[in-house]
Amino acid sequence: MEITAGKRPSAVRRGAAGLALAAALATTITATAGSHADAATPTTTVTVAADAVPASAAGVATTADIAAGEPPVVPYDFGDCPDIPAGVDAARWKCEVLTATGSLTLGSRRVPELAPMTVTHAEGPLPDGTDGQVWGALRSTSTSVPGGLLGTGTTGHGPLPALALRPEYGGRSDFYSTGNNMGLFTLRFRVLSPLLPHGCVIGGDTPVELRLRRAGDSEWVSQDPPVIRFDAYDDTFTAPAPVGCGPLGRLVDDRLGLPRATGNAITLSARYTFRTYDRLPAR
Repeated sequence: MEITAGKRPSAVRRGAAGLALAAALATTITATAGSHADAATPTTTVTVAADAVPASAAGVATTADIAAGEPPVVPYDFGDCPDIPAGVDAARWKCEVLTATGSLTLGSRRVPELAPMTVTHAEGPLPDGTDGQVWGALRSTSTSVPGGLLGTGTTGHGPLPALALRPEYGGRSDFYSTGNNMGLFTLRFRVLSPLLPHGCVIGGDTPVELRLRRAGDSEWVSQDPPVIRFDAYDDTFTAPAPVGCGPLGRLVDDRLGLPRATGNAITLSARYTFRTYDRLPAR
């Protein structure tokens, strides 16, 4: 169990939890990318009543949603909620589940449509009065890099060697927000191709450190269950070179334009929900 704690000023306003994201993991990964979806075990879910909110918020992604880059909304899965510290008040600790889609510019490559990501974590007051957080899980599938490993063609599919990126948790997070600053979240990106070893990773030694900022106002999609929508971005992070890519490491560096200190960017459109631990099923 990873627990973080720290004093927060009273002016700190709870923001939408980090990144990346609930069960929109139906994206298919091509066999040539050598990757599989990391599926969560369904347990307790929250659904939004169809007569209370628009169709997209009831679990149906509308054409307008897709065109606008809206994150697909499906039943939220609380199966990845982590155990909370002993001695805390379960009624004051929340498990938060966030889903997001978006775009990524990493080095010289732009991935216009990231596969949906799901982030789960818990937060609440510790017995000594400080704010605590416990990491849960990041789940996502891979996204093809246009042009594949050799940079030929328009997609990573077909007879040419595919190239795909899959986000993974980088080991550090702080989801408490101050104003539009949405805390800290670290990622690694696994680089997938039939010609590359599984250990080929961007951020393997030093994870990519995202400090997301809210873009515009958050919007309540539903009050019961609580569902909040927001957009966020970071265009200031550094992208390191991949490590563990074997003999083709230099090719991967050149193909992705890494390392790159500037010009990297991620934009996310997200929804999240939460439930207090006294309302979750006993484990």
